[in-house]
Amino acid sequence: MGGAGAALLLAACAPGGTTGDPGSVNAGYEAGDGSFTIWEVAERGDPVEHTGTTYDGTELSLADWRGDVVVLNFWYAACPPCRAEAPDLAAIHEDYAPDGVHLLGINPRDAAGAAQAFERTFEVPYPSLHDDRARGVAALEGLVPLQAMPSTVVLDRSGRVASRILGQADPQILRDLIDDVLAEEV
Repeated sequence: MGGAGAALLLAACAPGGTTGDPGSVNAGYEAGDGSFTIWEVAERGDPVEHTGTTYDGTELSLADWRGDVVVLNFWYAACPPCRAEAPDLAAIHEDYAPDGVHLLGINPRDAAGAAQAFERTFEVPYPSLHDDRARGVAALEGLVPLQAMPSTVVLDRSGRVASRILGQADPQILRDLIDDVLAEEV
């Protein structure tokens, strides 16, 4: 079984896994417990629009990656689960970059020095946006609660939210979510 079927099976079997309407997410606090949500193609909202500056000063827009799968990871340096998942995300980046999958960190809390130290310590190979005004979180309002750090979002080739993990991402679940979006017909 592959594609959406595998993801739906995962969603049905995994603790906290759900599928549902993007508008059903409570805008208040949600525990970052590793639960995930999958949206079917017909249920996905508009493309996510966000532009920001990476810690090395590069301007980056999600629109530049339309046509590719994008994984957004919301993190901050002092977050223990963010630190724990960093090696897994680096490995996922290395494994999926040849398939045109982009990973992008979004850090709404740290000053540049703390974020760059984190990136060096954990050898993060993909860029992160310095999101001190939380515009990245605002771009995903209703889908990513600011309090649930880390959170990871998979965008489809059209830039729409296909799935989301609240809390530390289980690397196999994240890989399955990415594989499902890669398998979708363009």
